[in-house]
Amino acid sequence: MTALMSDYAPILIFLALAIGLGLVLILAALVVAVKNPDPEKLSAYECGFNAFDDARMKFDVRFYLVSILFIIFDLEIAFLFPWAVAFPGLSDLAFWSMMVFLGVLTIGFAYEWKKGALEWE
Repeated sequence: MTALMSDYAPILIFLALAIGLGLVLILAALVVAVKNPDPEKLSAYECGFNAFDDARMKFDVRFYLVSILFIIFDLEIAFLFPWAVAFPGLSDLAFWSMMVFLGVLTIGFAYEWKKGALEWE
């Protein structure tokens, strides 16, 4: 039984330290934080504009276009790094598959550019 406890002791110590540090930081934030609320800080704010009374109101499609642009580049980076690391050992099929993937992302970027998502008034 002592061998089992000695195997799990570092995990339990790490868990206790993590919980303790988390509690200390939360309590420190409650004690040290400046409590100076005003109506502007307490007001609802979403998506770059103040919240209105009707949830079915129309808003600018550029918010969607910016999110699509973020997804395009986020996906590109997420898939490009592992591919680049494993590049020396990859076959021609893997190379051309990535080129097709980058081509699709380039088409998406061209669509964003054409729609004017990169220009914000």
